Amino acid sequence: MKNDLKWLKKKKYYLLSDEADPHRTCKNKNYITKVMVLAAVARPRFDSDGNETFSGKIGMFPLVHEVPAIRSSVNKAAGTLVTKPITSITKEVYRWFLINKVLSTIKEKWPRESVGETIYIQQDNAPCHIRVDDAEFCAAASEGGFDIRLTCQPPNSPDLNALDLGFFSAIQSLQQREVTRTVNELIQAVQNAFDTFSSIDSNKIFLSLQLGMIEIMKAKGNNDYKAPHMQKDALFRQDKLPTTLDCDWHLVTETMEYLNNVQ
Repeated sequence: MKNDLKWLKKKKYYLLSDEADPHRTCKNKNYITKVMVLAAVARPRFDSDGNETFSGKIGMFPLVHEVPAIRSSVNKAAGTLVTKPITSITKEVYRWFLINKVLSTIKEKWPRESVGETIYIQQDNAPCHIRVDDAEFCAAASEGGFDIRLTCQPPNSPDLNALDLGFFSAIQSLQQREVTRTVNELIQAVQNAFDTFSSIDSNKIFLSLQLGMIEIMKAKGNNDYKAPHMQKDALFRQDKLPTTLDCDWHLVTETMEYLNNVQ
């Protein structure tokens, strides 16, 4: 499964030359409200009849905290708790959300028949991310009979990030259909978009991820390849969309030999 951070902000407007500027209450674009969201998704699962058995949508967790308002206004009195984005994402902040939000939700939503299997959480190499052998995370991950481990995305490999392949752009497109004026409204719009996003479309993104892996092996790790189009929509309409892609065993063997030689 994939776990990543993403800034989500209020929408931008592109105007024609003769259109008047919309009324804005922020000083400039540097003051546009934005919230960092920690997203976690896994490959959705379907039964033999194509019915969804597991959506793969673990959760979207906004990195926010509540602070008392300093001054009174027409909307709130001084001291009222106000939701504010956490602007400095440190390892401590990331670890807390990973353990208390992501891990707990995985254990709640993961299919019961697969609890004993190893679950890998892939993170990228952002400075705020913790080590894969972080003691506090490992202790929490092993509770309840689960075997959950961290792994890092290969550097300089954006096509190996399922969220960046299409999930974030799809979620932001859905979120921007709603007009939001506050942090809480923005968070709710993001959650609505996450809930609305189709598991069928999510499955297509994971197929693109598999296709990228195959092409990367063919290119010996280079990123100068072009992933061929599968025509997933047409295959889905014909009820021929595969759940996994076959990979030539000779290609796997050749890739392993290449990696052993370069090391």
